[in-house]
Amino acid sequence: MKYKDWLEEWLKNYIEPTVKARTFIRYSDILKYHLIPKLGECEMEEITPLVLQHLITELLQSGNLRTGKGLSANSVSGIINVIQGSLKTAFRLWYLKEYTADRIKRPKIQEKAVSCFSLQEQKKIEQAVLASKKEKMFGILLCLYTGLRIGELLALKWEDIDIQKGLLTVSRSCHDAKGVDGHYTRFEDTPKTFSSRRVIPLPKQILPLLRTAKKNSTSTYIVAKDGKPVSVRSYQRTFELLQRKIKIPHRGFHSLRHTFATRALECGMDVKTLSEILGHKSPTVTLNRYVHSFMEHKQDMMNRLGKLL
Repeated sequence: MKYKDWLEEWLKNYIEPTVKARTFIRYSDILKYHLIPKLGECEMEEITPLVLQHLITELLQSGNLRTGKGLSANSVSGIINVIQGSLKTAFRLWYLKEYTADRIKRPKIQEKAVSCFSLQEQKKIEQAVLASKKEKMFGILLCLYTGLRIGELLALKWEDIDIQKGLLTVSRSCHDAKGVDGHYTRFEDTPKTFSSRRVIPLPKQILPLLRTAKKNSTSTYIVAKDGKPVSVRSYQRTFELLQRKIKIPHRGFHSLRHTFATRALECGMDVKTLSEILGHKSPTVTLNRYVHSFMEHKQDMMNRLGKLL
């Protein structure tokens, strides 16, 4: 059997019924743009570890179809996951005599440096949001004080917030992806992982602002424009324009989440609590991601202790 025939069978019967729409779309794109063009005509028995390693090297050097440059280690690792998943299933169904894709040498993935806003920059962002008359802007402030991911924020409805108890419930997320017509559209789904479903306590200072925002809202969604939900790309662009307007160095929307985590550590929040609020799988993930901020906090605490001795 040719690999392209098996990939299509595997995608339709083993992936589509079992994964979220976003994952299915990502797998489909990997098949369409990388695996079928490069390996589709190969008989499955011809796909040796060496053949796969050559593909990985090529992807790292020139796998970006838009720029002609190499794909990131993260992107290549995702393609490897698809290769291994498809071949492992083929082996279990006796389409392959031996499973050897586990012999692939993966590229080393480096944790990206955390980029967050300084206290001065954060204050400028908050002032600009509060001065704005656009209802959708409030979401930026909410991210600064909850650490929500952009997809979680844009899927958030007023019913998810108990203002009286000061609690915010994360139970869904959204993303932009190409629809059947080939155009990007907004999709909503449940959170990616079990740990992403969580309840976040809200700071008391933000509750009066929430009450006002809810009173003035024309939508069931917290972040809306003309009463309608906002797409991820559109909101990223909104934040980009805000930074340009208040003249601070550009950072991605995810930096709001990093800023919340950094401020939380600076205020003395323990890693386990922060991990639960951020929706990480474990405190280890949080510690690895914010180790620099955590060590700075510990150093500050030790310096304060030293002054007391």
